[in-house]
Amino acid sequence: MAMLEQETANDFIIWGIDNAPYGPVELPVLVDWLKDERVLRDTWVFARSSGSWQRASEILELEKYFAQTAATPAVPAAPGPVRAAPANLKAGSLRRIKILAGLNDAQLERLLSFLETQRVQQWSVIVKQGEPGEAMYLILDGELRARTDVGGKETILATLGPGDFFGDMSLFDHGPRSADVVANVDSTVLKFSTASFNRLMLEAPDLAAPFLQATARTMAARIRADNKRLDRITQQFRASSR
Repeated sequence: MAMLEQETANDFIIWGIDNAPYGPVELPVLVDWLKDERVLRDTWVFARSSGSWQRASEILELEKYFAQTAATPAVPAAPGPVRAAPANLKAGSLRRIKILAGLNDAQLERLLSFLETQRVQQWSVIVKQGEPGEAMYLILDGELRARTDVGGKETILATLGPGDFFGDMSLFDHGPRSADVVANVDSTVLKFSTASFNRLMLEAPDLAAPFLQATARTMAARIRADNKRLDRITQQFRASSR
């Protein structure tokens, strides 16, 4: 019984990017998730031994692993505001993207071959309002903002962070972009071009189906949220007109 209690006390619970807890898991599993980039420096982890939530980088048992990562020489940056990133991304990193959280490791590994990793410098415009859409983007790290011009002034429509995505409509209608998307800080995104999407549909329909289902659920949730917002504005307008 004492041994069981000791093992349980050394368990960890991980707070996922989809705002759901995962675990409990033991330290070897947690380390594997770190190596697969499913757990990052800023990931919140509950250590039962201390009874508190901490960032992964603050957990004593993980310090040496993050130290090893920091000691790895950085790849020199290529010039330009938006550039291809080194092709060493692990499939587990895709779990940072909310709509991909339901895919298994084998599916993520296959999907990775259809995506292009890009590093985006701060203040770079990734997509420009009015230009034809030719890709969807998924955010791995950093922060972006969607903006439009109203009366000569910038209006921020949304702030996007790790796990979010944008430009999904371009996969279906290739229509003009509805807003600019600008990097607030240096960021990493995954570009999913319409050409790659069409290839996915032809070569891997079994993988395209769960991807489309997850995307459709998020799009439907956005539409419902917009409808509620419109109803609230309409009610406020009617109340002020009485």
